[in-house]
Amino acid sequence: MSDANRSAQPPPAEGVRLQWAAVPEQLRALAERKLGSAVVSAASQPTGFSPGVAARLQLADGRRVFVKAAGPEPNPGVPAIHRREAQIVAALPAAAPVPRLLWWHDDAESGWVVLLFEEVAGHTPAQPWLREELERVVAALVELGAALTPAPPGLPAVRSAGEVFTTQLCGWGQLLAEGSAARSRLDAWSARHLEALAALEAEAPAAVAGETLLHLDVRADNVLLTPERVWFVDWPLACVGAAWVDILFFAPSVAMQGGPPPEQLIARHPGVRSADPAAITAAVASIAGFFTQRSLEPPPPGLPTVRAFQAAQGAVARAWLAERVPQLTP
Repeated sequence: MSDANRSAQPPPAEGVRLQWAAVPEQLRALAERKLGSAVVSAASQPTGFSPGVAARLQLADGRRVFVKAAGPEPNPGVPAIHRREAQIVAALPAAAPVPRLLWWHDDAESGWVVLLFEEVAGHTPAQPWLREELERVVAALVELGAALTPAPPGLPAVRSAGEVFTTQLCGWGQLLAEGSAARSRLDAWSARHLEALAALEAEAPAAVAGETLLHLDVRADNVLLTPERVWFVDWPLACVGAAWVDILFFAPSVAMQGGPPPEQLIARHPGVRSADPAAITAAVASIAGFFTQRSLEPPPPGLPTVRAFQAAQGAVARAWLAERVPQLTP
């Protein structure tokens, strides 16, 4: 990786976790009964932004499992995200490089959702990125797309990428609709080209159509490496679209965390090489708009660090888009 990229200090991909002991006692006891063994220790995992529990559990019988859990505090939206992830992961093929869901429970009384996964004894990629680890992840991402094309049957109501891009990844359009107040908060390049950026973004929903089940949130903190395999975790945002969309979303975080520039990274994906360049540009415009617009919002409850992470990705994505569309002058 380049010395310039390595010298940058990106915001850490870390939020504020709850501990296993924060899960209501009756749900911890229920989990132990389902596992058939008591939990003797819980090691919280720092990476990732969910304000819930994410911990490796050591059981009395020597086994280890991974738990994710969240209740209505501090962020009432997180249990629904965990619920969705459980439904998606349960429907994935057994051969997919995704930790197997052992059990999950949606507790109506307390509002907590608890997921137990097989533990993957792996580690997240080094930061800044090591060339050999990045090459492994890119190759695995290509293989993942092939394995999940067409999208597996039996999935819950997973939306199309076009719908997601229309309703959620439309930051430039939202900023344009907000008028001068929003424009005043933007960097000079974005403010000057906002109409053109919104027009480019509007082309993305049609551009990303496809039949691949996408992760849509691939970053270093959602990847685990073992000597034998690359694993992809955290699937609540999954949707169905063009196989190359995942590497486009991956690219800004890679560059931000010491890896190669986005164009160099995406050139390694065969789907990108065969895609219409205009479709890629429209999707990049939408990704840049998403990170830019979200970074300007107040932090969600329990996620005080996520906006800085989005802002850093947005800066990379805007520079990438300017490179792809030179008529958007500096």
